Amino acid sequence: MTETFQLFIDGEYCDPATGEWFDTINPYTGKVWARIPHGGQDDVNRAVDAARTAMTDGPWATMTASNRGKIMRKLGDLVAQNADRLAALEVRDNGKLLAEMAGQLNYHPEWWYYYGGLADKIEGTVVPIDKPDLFTFTTHEPVGVVAALTAWNSPLLFIAWKCAPALAAGCSVVIKPSEFTSASTLAFMELTKQAGFPDGVWNVVTGFGPEVGAQLVEHPDVAKITFTGSDTTGRKIYESAARGLKKVSLELGGKSPNIVFADADLDAAVAGAVSGIFAATGQTCIAGSRLLVQNSVKEAFTEKLLAIARDAKLGDPMLPDTHIGPVTTQPQFEKILSYIDIAKAEGARCVFGGNRAQGTDMEGGMFVEPTIFTDVTNDMRIAQEEVFGPVLSIIGFEDEAEAVSLGNDVIYGLAAGVWTKDIARAMRMSKALKAGIVWVNTYRVISYMMPFGGVKQSGIGRESGIRAIEEFLETKAVWISTSDAPPSNPFIQR
Repeated sequence: MTETFQLFIDGEYCDPATGEWFDTINPYTGKVWARIPHGGQDDVNRAVDAARTAMTDGPWATMTASNRGKIMRKLGDLVAQNADRLAALEVRDNGKLLAEMAGQLNYHPEWWYYYGGLADKIEGTVVPIDKPDLFTFTTHEPVGVVAALTAWNSPLLFIAWKCAPALAAGCSVVIKPSEFTSASTLAFMELTKQAGFPDGVWNVVTGFGPEVGAQLVEHPDVAKITFTGSDTTGRKIYESAARGLKKVSLELGGKSPNIVFADADLDAAVAGAVSGIFAATGQTCIAGSRLLVQNSVKEAFTEKLLAIARDAKLGDPMLPDTHIGPVTTQPQFEKILSYIDIAKAEGARCVFGGNRAQGTDMEGGMFVEPTIFTDVTNDMRIAQEEVFGPVLSIIGFEDEAEAVSLGNDVIYGLAAGVWTKDIARAMRMSKALKAGIVWVNTYRVISYMMPFGGVKQSGIGRESGIRAIEEFLETKAVWISTSDAPPSNPFIQR
């Protein structure tokens, strides 16, 4: 049965102004399972107007920070109560493993608890100014309406990352989810109503980039854009936002090095390498897609890795014993296969996988075999460009200096992994690697307490952690004269 969803604007579900819907596909079955509203400029305008009104005239504008926090914490409770339902919905929409999505949704409430608690801790400062007869202090105010553009691989997790600090700061939001995975975001709005958020604080307009995303970015009443997606789209957003001098946070692509030294616990490192590239079908910006292995253990390490890859089970993402699910979108599926062909043409040796996966449990789905390349050099496209799929490049290195050089020799700088028992080396590598995140003897770990984001062309700004709220605040300086006398000379600056 095909479900039909509606937009969410000004506290109510509603049909799109276009009167049109588009189909969304279950990546596992290849069949249409839902109809998503085809929003347009009129819907964007309505949503932004509602968000702006909520910040200026509605109860959200006058609500104390403590009460904002209480509503946010209630939302966290509601997510916890509905985690299984929301996780199943995401699996149907993006094809990721239920085990993965259930883990995300059960952890998701922590962002609402954390930032809900932080909402009334945003304190200004009294400045002991160097000028007499003046009392000066700073306050922090919400930046304004926030446009949150989320990616298709973890829609609800990205809503927590972006919207929790934005709401704690006192902003309102308009969300544009990926057109491939909009259903869970629309369903999530039910919980925001139950939590007691005033009308207009939350808004969702679904549709396509040129008709919704671009309109949101360019809208004069949008003050801040937060985006997760490709670096190509991120650059376009950055350029458009610059014309309006809007604040921007961009979480973009990655080509992360996962670096294994000879002294590492090789079994743990193999597990980390598998997690880094084959978990989530490799559809994650932090994928450890470049596996740098010290030459003295490279052959032995590769054999251990192949043994696990051979046992990986592809199939129904709802089943607990499935290891790798389908690729989420048709364009991404075709892109992954094209990069495999590119790697072969450039001389990389495919030692495992390298094809579309087929089988009785994969009929209709978009499956790619977990793929491992050796004989890769760092100048090959497979080592330089983001594939966003279960495709691993193994590159050898001799020493620490070469590992750093290879690790940093990409345009991206989101994450990196280091595997070693030498704590001094771990500290040196953590400092030397140009990445926003460095994991040592682990990989692909996140927390609401730790900042997430990259350097170079992996983006701008940070999500999660205590300082993420600063992305959604403006600082105001207030000067109060305590003197009864007029200035001695009003024609000069004091």
